[in-house]
Amino acid sequence: MKITKIIALTLTIITASNCKNNKTEVASKKHLEEKSTIKKDKKMNILFVLTSHNQLGDTGNKTGFWVEEFANPYYTLLDKGAAVTLATPKGGAAPIDPSSASPDAATEATARFDKDATAQGLIANTKVLADINPDDFDAVFYPGGHGPLWDLANDATSIALIEKFNSQEKPIAFVCHAPAALKDVKNADGTPLVKGKKVTGFTNTEEAAVQLTDIVPFLVEDMLIKNGGIYSKKEDWAAYAIQDGNLITGQNPASSELVAEKILESIK
Repeated sequence: MKITKIIALTLTIITASNCKNNKTEVASKKHLEEKSTIKKDKKMNILFVLTSHNQLGDTGNKTGFWVEEFANPYYTLLDKGAAVTLATPKGGAAPIDPSSASPDAATEATARFDKDATAQGLIANTKVLADINPDDFDAVFYPGGHGPLWDLANDATSIALIEKFNSQEKPIAFVCHAPAALKDVKNADGTPLVKGKKVTGFTNTEEAAVQLTDIVPFLVEDMLIKNGGIYSKKEDWAAYAIQDGNLITGQNPASSELVAEKILESIK
């Protein structure tokens, strides 16, 4: 009789233990599934900062942002589920460089933009950069065009914003002339942000090819080298982008998609 009771008690303990283990496994599995769902549902929030400047020096010609450098990254990120917010120093309409809207500069992305009333509406109604909170975004991207050489290169709000993103170790990305915005950006120790980092941007020879060397306030390649950047490039107009930590730079309009892909890879 005692042996029977002992066996029954043992079986009860084993059963209870198994039930407890099963409940733990189920709870653990449920936690992992919930965690996975949260991660999957988390939307990428990307800030695009564009120029407000539309005058090409004293030439009387217009400038602004380069459409391909906006459109390609915009659609690359949008198609991957990202939410994109546009901002400029002045807010309102971001000026499009007329040359970038010509048939010679047309690409698949610019053609899509030309038919996209929603994207055009965003360009026409950008937010004021001073109203932007970096904490709300996972990364920041600056499209080029010659405009940034005149405004974003010296804009205190833009400089502070880049420094904040950098201190948070979030991706900061620039293409073509947009690395101009890094001219006065500093690290926490006061050194230029690009010092000792691998960078690229619109080349001196590319600037000469468009005959604007004597018009622009400075050359992107020269500035990056002067600030201590480890500058590299490919042949003129070749697609080339490089990443050093959270800093992503692209050489020219053809490099826009490569920059966007590096942004995506960095925030996955």
